[in-house]
Amino acid sequence: MTEQKASGALRVAIAGMGSIGTKIATALDQGIEGLVLSAVAVRDPAKHQAFINGLRRAPQILPLDQLGDAADIVVECAPSSQLRAIVEPAVKRGRAAVVVSVGGLLDNFDLVDLARANGGRILVPTGALIGLDAVNAAAIGTIHSVRMVTRKPIDGLKGAPFIVQNNIDIGNLREPLKLFEGTAREAAKGFPANLNVAVALSLAGVGPDRTMVQIWADPTVTRNVHRIEVEADSARFSMSIENVPSENPKTGLITALSVIALLRKQRATLCVGT
Repeated sequence: MTEQKASGALRVAIAGMGSIGTKIATALDQGIEGLVLSAVAVRDPAKHQAFINGLRRAPQILPLDQLGDAADIVVECAPSSQLRAIVEPAVKRGRAAVVVSVGGLLDNFDLVDLARANGGRILVPTGALIGLDAVNAAAIGTIHSVRMVTRKPIDGLKGAPFIVQNNIDIGNLREPLKLFEGTAREAAKGFPANLNVAVALSLAGVGPDRTMVQIWADPTVTRNVHRIEVEADSARFSMSIENVPSENPKTGLITALSVIALLRKQRATLCVGT
C-alpha cells in the first residue's frame, strides 16, 4: 500500500498536460486538502518532462489505461476523441472520472451504465456555467425550456467541424455571424471543442435534445460570452457569463479552475453548493 493511500489521501491522476491539465497538476502539487497527484498520462513524455520534474513531488507517467490503477480519481483533460480510452478503464476499476470534454460523453453515454455496474462515478465540473446548481435544483421539479446563446471570438471557433464541413469563412468577419441554431446534441457534434458548457447545461436540466443553442462568431468580443435562459415551475432565471480564454483560445480560463474547485470538494471540511 502506498504512503498516500495509507494516509487516507485520495490519489488523483491527470490525462493530458495541456493548458488545463498543467494548471490542475500545479494546484494539486501546491496542496489540496486530502488529495495527492499520483500519476499523469501524456502523448509525448519528453515534451512535459521539465514541467513534471519541476513539481515538488513528481507523479508517475503512465499509459492512459493504467491511470485507474494508480488513482482514485482520473481527470480527463484530453481531446474528446480520447475520452473513452481514459474514462472506460477508470470506471471499470470503480474509480471516479472527472470529464472535461463533456460533449464527447454524449456519444459514449454507455460509460454511465458501465460506471454504475462497477461502482465508479463520472463527475462533470461546472466549467463556465455559473448557476448550474440552480439548474440542477430546478430539474428536481419541472423545467419547461432552456436556451443558450454563445458568442465567441473568431480564433476560438477556427477549425470546428461544422465550419469546415459547411465551408464557412469566418476569417474576415467584421460583424457578428450566426453560425448555428439547434439542439445541444447537434452543437456538440459540430463544435466539440467549444460547446462543453452547453452539454453540461443539458445534462443538468432537460437533456441534450431539448436544450436549444445558438452559436455566433463575433469579431467584436474578446471573451467567450454565454447567455442562458431557463423557464421552470420553480423559477425563471437567466445567466450571462463572459469567460477569459486560456492559452488555448477554444477553452476558457475558468475551466481548469472549475476542475480544481470540484477536486477541493472531494475532501473539504466545508463544502458550499450542491
